[in-house]
Amino acid sequence: MNSEQNTTQKEKHAFSKFLERKDIVFSAKRYGIDALGAMALGLFGSLLIGTIFKAIGMVPALAFFATIGGYAQAVSGAAMAVAVAYALKAPPFVLYSAAAVGYAANALGAAGGPLAVLLITIVAVEFGKAVSKETKVDIIVTPFVTVFVGGGLSMLIAPYIGTVVGYVGTFIGWATLQQPFVMGLIISVIVGVALTLPISSAAICAAIGLSGAALANGVIPQNAEGLALAGGAAIAGCCAQMVGFAVMSFRENGWGGLASQGIGTSMIQMPNIIRNPRVWIPPTVASAITGPLATCLFKMKMYGAAINSGMGTCGMLGPIGMILGWYGGEYPGTVGVFDYVGLVLICFVLPAVLSTLLCLLLRRIGWIGENDLKLD
Repeated sequence: MNSEQNTTQKEKHAFSKFLERKDIVFSAKRYGIDALGAMALGLFGSLLIGTIFKAIGMVPALAFFATIGGYAQAVSGAAMAVAVAYALKAPPFVLYSAAAVGYAANALGAAGGPLAVLLITIVAVEFGKAVSKETKVDIIVTPFVTVFVGGGLSMLIAPYIGTVVGYVGTFIGWATLQQPFVMGLIISVIVGVALTLPISSAAICAAIGLSGAALANGVIPQNAEGLALAGGAAIAGCCAQMVGFAVMSFRENGWGGLASQGIGTSMIQMPNIIRNPRVWIPPTVASAITGPLATCLFKMKMYGAAINSGMGTCGMLGPIGMILGWYGGEYPGTVGVFDYVGLVLICFVLPAVLSTLLCLLLRRIGWIGENDLKLD
């Protein structure tokens, strides 16, 4: 019995050493934060920038920009997969082979393309890393294993991932149309909180398709109007977090802090949130107010790229995505002054005013102290 236990222990130890040598780490941080965040960067460098190029191409004299934008959007699956592989510290052959995996997963995943790319690329890359440089014909074995695992999984499960995500998106769209106040509040708060946490709200919005725009395969999603409203609520929540933290911490951080949080990310406040969670109350309450206002009063509808729904004021990509969607050819209606007034109020004015007032109240009662919002 002791001999069998010793053998098992040795095998476990050898396997652990193998994983350590291959830098294969099974952790929520590596897959849920590093890989997910990298996937969003891959989307930025392909789908998002392609959308901006296509918007510029709407100017008659600049039509060639639309062609360039189309090429950029076409490689979004490959770009996401390569980004994920890079985050997983893949060796060169695995990194390059991930492009084929991403293309297949995104194409077969349809509505769930980004999520399929994330999950399938993680598995394919880890298998590729496991065999990398283990044979004398590494130039064949490593890309073969990576593409075989990734391509095979894409054929087997990507369509089902797409179906599940499609159902989730359809439900969110339906629920938002039925209960715009409640769903506006829930989506705004959840996506806004995700933006401040060390995870990617942009990738989450892309994965579940928070936009009424056509999918990559040109198919208009079911309950597109509801998804568009949900995307507007997501933008509201993200802007509330970024603008809220930027404005309410101005006394501690000045103009530098205003810029780094207002057009950078509110994530840099996480150390302060951990030390005093009450500092998170003002922007979160603000998002609970602006979300329903976006869905019920201003009816902000996102018809740009879904990834923009989770960007907030980071590079102003949330509002920019909304505006691009208005003029992208799929917006069901005309855009007037009321729409622009709503956009400015929801994305900038109300988050700043509400967060500042709530912060002053919490400072007065002692829940937020001096330098509680000071950036390191």
